Amino acid sequence: MKAFLQSLKGDKKVWGIVFLMMVASLVIVYSAISNLAWRGSGSGQVLSMTFKHGMHLIIGLGIMYFVHKKPYKYFSSIAVLLLPVVVVMLIFTILQGNQIGGANASRWIQVPFIGMSIQTSSIATVVLYVYVARYLAKIQDKSVTFKEAFLPLWMPIIVVIVSILPANFSTAALLTLNLGIILIIGRYPIKHLLVMLVAGALLLSIFISLALKFPDAFPNRVHTWTNRVESFMSPKDGEEQYQVESAKIAVAMGGVFGQGPGKSIQKNHLPQSSSDFIYAIIIEEFGFFGAVGILSLYFVLMYRMVIISRKAPTIFGSLLVIALGIPIVLQALMNMSVAVGLMPVTGQPLPLISSGGTSIWMIAAAIGMIISVSRETQELEEKEAEGMSVIENADNNEIVNELIEGELEEVV
Repeated sequence: MKAFLQSLKGDKKVWGIVFLMMVASLVIVYSAISNLAWRGSGSGQVLSMTFKHGMHLIIGLGIMYFVHKKPYKYFSSIAVLLLPVVVVMLIFTILQGNQIGGANASRWIQVPFIGMSIQTSSIATVVLYVYVARYLAKIQDKSVTFKEAFLPLWMPIIVVIVSILPANFSTAALLTLNLGIILIIGRYPIKHLLVMLVAGALLLSIFISLALKFPDAFPNRVHTWTNRVESFMSPKDGEEQYQVESAKIAVAMGGVFGQGPGKSIQKNHLPQSSSDFIYAIIIEEFGFFGAVGILSLYFVLMYRMVIISRKAPTIFGSLLVIALGIPIVLQALMNMSVAVGLMPVTGQPLPLISSGGTSIWMIAAAIGMIISVSRETQELEEKEAEGMSVIENADNNEIVNELIEGELEEVV
């Protein structure tokens, strides 16, 4: 164990936050997952489901460890190679149209031979963030026209967002928001960004109108989106409102100190108690202090990412940290906002805490890349410190030699 801890390079505080989140996740999911274990045709095996979640966390930790050992400059080229692959995966995902329990589940695909499903949008978003960071780093000292940027920048963004949108509006919306922030921080021309936002809003309006008029033309969840927004603006009876009300009850029952670990009642009523609404269960069991504690972990994580970004030895390294760090924190804030009734239901998990496979692994990969930047920064600082030490020793030796020579001359 000691040898493993010593092999962890980069920002130790980020490692510590991630470990703490994973431990908290295991405890919280163990309590919250009982609903899924007994629901429908569930086997009631809470321990086996918790073990599965624990394995997801361990694999995520392994991914993070493997990625953080690699030079971060390689991720730039890997993103270029993987971008066409993830686009094909997204198109295949939306066309194959799997259904689970009668619900549209076209955001997942089944991996042959191993019998597991992966959420392709989680993979695509991470690859796209790295690709955009690469592009922004390359144009920092250039004046790029909209026409020049359309094919290398906007075309991949449009294809990925359009491929995700029909089956997963919240992910597409969050991706758009994150990319807008990343582009602004990356000093991309604001007027070009506004043009694309206006065009995107118009195309989205047309898409929603067509999808509502022809609901069976292709797989989409437009009715689900509109129901969620309408339910949020004007509460009415239904599945969405049932979840929201159950979450509010959980928050109210939490109070200051909470009901205690494993003592949640609303986990038996919330359909997604271990994923989408896990923050409500955290508040019910651990109260106000538990809620603030989890929120603080994300803010501290963001703070450490800002420090890593500022110290990064290259522009790409700095932008890579921002491009991967901001989405994690914004997704967490979105999940928490839904749980306390500040936003419509979105279906976004709480990063590194909610149950899941692909989402945990891709967030782990993103944090691994961030730590890779901090690792190389530390290595450069250590080399510079060693170089200064060598220079100081050389200067000291010269002084000593001059003194010795001076004393010999006096003797002579």
